[in-house]
Amino acid sequence: MRSAGAGKVADEVAAGRRQREDAERGSAVVDFVLVGAVLTLLAMSIVQLAVILHVRNTLIDAASSGARYGALADRTAGEGQERARELVQSTLGADYAGSVTAEETRDGGRRTLTIVISAPMPVLGLIGPSGSLRVQGHASAGP
Repeated sequence: MRSAGAGKVADEVAAGRRQREDAERGSAVVDFVLVGAVLTLLAMSIVQLAVILHVRNTLIDAASSGARYGALADRTAGEGQERARELVQSTLGADYAGSVTAEETRDGGRRTLTIVISAPMPVLGLIGPSGSLRVQGHASAGP
């Protein structure tokens, strides 16, 4: 049998447990929101990094392809420049094809064509400060 003092202690323990449960009520929701916000921010940062790398790699490929096209024997630097601009416009849009330049130089007696593309750095989606991403493509042609 239980004594009266033991019953009183058990009641006080049960009351204390109920108070703690009442104090913690809703804390799971707050924990979920806090952790969910951090995980969402981390996931969106990874997606944005992938967008930046995609834009950079696409611009490098367009500059290189334009340089190779313009370095062909029957082509000019202007045609290589236009080819690079078309490739950028068809994949990323006209905003990214605004500044495409071509320059012919002599490197050890060989004609070298350099295509330079300056485009916006995508900071939020595809929106960002213009001219902060600069890539080059080179190709050598015959003498």
